[in-house]
Amino acid sequence: MSAFSEVKRFQVKPEKLEDFETLIRALAPEQEKQPGCISVKYMKRFYTIDGVELGEPPRELTKIVKCIKYFSYWEFDKKENYGKATKWFFENHAKSIFKLLIMPFDISCGDSIY
Repeated sequence: MSAFSEVKRFQVKPEKLEDFETLIRALAPEQEKQPGCISVKYMKRFYTIDGVELGEPPRELTKIVKCIKYFSYWEFDKKENYGKATKWFFENHAKSIFKLLIMPFDISCGDSIY
């Protein structure tokens, strides 16, 4: 069975970091309850492999330049359920999230390969 997945990239205003993380902690369980949802994950980009020797752990970012980047991965059993969940997300949560970002989030979606 092939799943359908979405990746969002959020560029959060530095002063809104705590607000964003609080919102996501409340939002993710609601996302998991959407019909057909297989999983939802959020990641905060706070490490880099730039300048790190292969085999060594990534190095922590030491300063925030413009924003803090977060990524979400939302996976569904089929694209029809994804479409319904996306409508729910935009109608109920997009406005509050947009207030915390330097620009609207990016969305990429498609069939899962593995």
